[in-house]
Amino acid sequence: MSKFIIYQVLPRLFGNYNTRLKPYGTIEENGCGKFNSFTSKALSEIKQFGATHIWYTGIVEHATQTDYSAFGIRKDHPSIVKGKAGSPYAIKDYYDVDPDLAEDVPNRMKEFERLVNRTHKAKLQVIIDFVPNHVARQYHSDAKPVGISDLGENDNSEWFFSPLNNFYYMPDQPFKPQFDIKDYYEFPAKATGNDQFTASPTKNDWYETIKLNYGVNYVEGMQKQFDQIPDTWLKMKDILLYWASKKVDGFRCDMAEMVPVEFWGWIIPQIKVLFPKIIFIAEVYHPDEYRNYIYNGKFDYLYDKVGMYEMLRNVTSKNFPVRDISPIWQAVGDIQDKMLQFLENHDEQRIGSGFFAGNGIYAQPAMIIAATLTKGPVMIYSGQELGELGMDFEGFSGVDGRTSIFDYWGVKSVQAWANDGKFDGGKLSNDQQELRHFYKKLLNISMTEKAITEGLMFDLVYANLDHPKFNSHEQFAYFRKYEDDLLLIILNFHDLHLETEVNFPAEVFNYLEIKDNTAYKCINLLDENEAPINFILSTNKVFRCEIPAWKGKIYKLIKTQ
Repeated sequence: MSKFIIYQVLPRLFGNYNTRLKPYGTIEENGCGKFNSFTSKALSEIKQFGATHIWYTGIVEHATQTDYSAFGIRKDHPSIVKGKAGSPYAIKDYYDVDPDLAEDVPNRMKEFERLVNRTHKAKLQVIIDFVPNHVARQYHSDAKPVGISDLGENDNSEWFFSPLNNFYYMPDQPFKPQFDIKDYYEFPAKATGNDQFTASPTKNDWYETIKLNYGVNYVEGMQKQFDQIPDTWLKMKDILLYWASKKVDGFRCDMAEMVPVEFWGWIIPQIKVLFPKIIFIAEVYHPDEYRNYIYNGKFDYLYDKVGMYEMLRNVTSKNFPVRDISPIWQAVGDIQDKMLQFLENHDEQRIGSGFFAGNGIYAQPAMIIAATLTKGPVMIYSGQELGELGMDFEGFSGVDGRTSIFDYWGVKSVQAWANDGKFDGGKLSNDQQELRHFYKKLLNISMTEKAITEGLMFDLVYANLDHPKFNSHEQFAYFRKYEDDLLLIILNFHDLHLETEVNFPAEVFNYLEIKDNTAYKCINLLDENEAPINFILSTNKVFRCEIPAWKGKIYKLIKTQ
C-alpha cells in the first residue's frame, strides 16, 4: 500500500512555547524546541490526527551562530550563516545531531535515539533529511566514526575537478562574495551549493554552502567520470548506513536532482539490501526527470510540486480554472502513486498568508484532492491544519508568508494547540478548532477507506464540461472505488454556496465495473450530521447536492438494493 501521511515538523519551532519573541533573537532570548518536546502525549495526538510518519526537519547538525565550542563543537563564522539559528540545509556534521535540540548537549545523540523509540512506540515512522548536494562552508565532522575520513580531507585543492575530490575548487582564488563579509577566509574558494562555480557568489545564492562533487565536471561539457566510483559516493554510503542504523524509516532527499541519477541508482538498492523497508523521497522539480529518478534513480516517491502543488495553489488563488487539474494527474499517469502531494512545506508560503489564500479554510477542496485523488502519499506541514499565517518578521526571514527555518522562533498556532505541553488545543480559536477537525477527519478517511488507499479513480469533469449545472471553472468531481466500496467526491472552489449536478458517462460503469441503475444511500463522510441522500446511479440520472463555499463532500455510496 502506497498511501501514507507525513506530518512535517521543525523540532526547533515545534516545542518553543515562548510567546515574547524578538526579531534576530538568540537562543537565550527566544528559546528553542527540543527532542524532548515530542512527548508521548504529543506523538499520540499526531497519530490520532491521522499521520503515519513524522518528518523531523533539521535533525542533522548544521551551521549556526550559537556557540557550542564549550562542548567541543567548532564555532561557525557568522558571516556565512543565514540567521541566528542557521539553515538546516547547511550541514556541518553528517554524523551528528543539532545541539540546539538537546536538553543535555553531550548526550544529544542519545536524546535523538530516545525520540526515535518514542515515535515508534506511538506507531509512527521517522523520516529525516538527507542533504546530499551541499554542506556548510566550514564543514567539519567531530563525531564521525573511527576509520572514516572527513569530506575534503584528502582533496587536492589545486584541481578544479577530480572524481577523487569531494569538493570543487577555484584554484588560486580566494572566496570573495559580492557582498561584505568580515574576517572570513577561504582559499582556494570552493563552488557554492546552487551550482555556482565561482569564487564570488551573490547574496541570492546559497553562499553559506559548498557544492559536493559526485564525479561530474560541470565546466567541461558535464563529463561524468563514474568508471571508478567517486569518493563522495562512498562517503555518502557510509553516512546513509549510519542513519539507517539509528532506526529511521526514511529519508527526504534534499534537491535530489542536483545529484546525478546514477548515484541514486547505485546507492538506494545497496541501502535496501540491509534495510529493505526504508523509503527514499526525492525533491525533484523538473517533470521531464520524474521517471528518470523513479526508474533509474530507484526512488520510492517524488515531490509533486511543479505539477499538482502549483495547480492546486493556482486554482485556490483563482488563477486557473479547476478543470485544469485533470491534465496534471494525467501527465504522471504511470507514476501517479509515486507522487507525494502537499499544499505546504518549509519552502512554500503558508496557505493562510497574504501571499497565498489569506485564510486556511480556502484550501479545503484543494486539500481533499491532495489527500484522496490518488493512492500516493500526502504531507501536512505543522501549523497548516491550524491556519498558520506565516506572516511574522522573525529576523533573517522577513514577512514572506513562510515560517522561518533560519531563526529562533515560535509558531503561534502550534503554541495554541500545544497549550504549554498539554497538547489539548486549549488555546485554539473556534475557527482553528474547526479547521483542525476537518483535517483530522479527512486524513483518517484517507487512510481507512480502501477506495482511497487501494482503489481506482475516475475523473468526472470531462463528462460535465457542458453541463449547465456543473461549473468546471469552480467545481471538480471524481469517483474512487475498490471492490464494493464506492466514493463520490465533489468539490467547490467558489466563494459562493452552490447547488450542483453531476452527470455519469457510460464509461464510468465499464471502467469501475458498476452496474447501471443501482440504488444507493449516499453518506457524507466529512459530516456525520448531514442527512443521507438516496440516489439511483445511472447514465440517465444526475446527482444533485449542495456544497458550501470552499468545501467538499466525500460521499460513501452504500447499496440499498
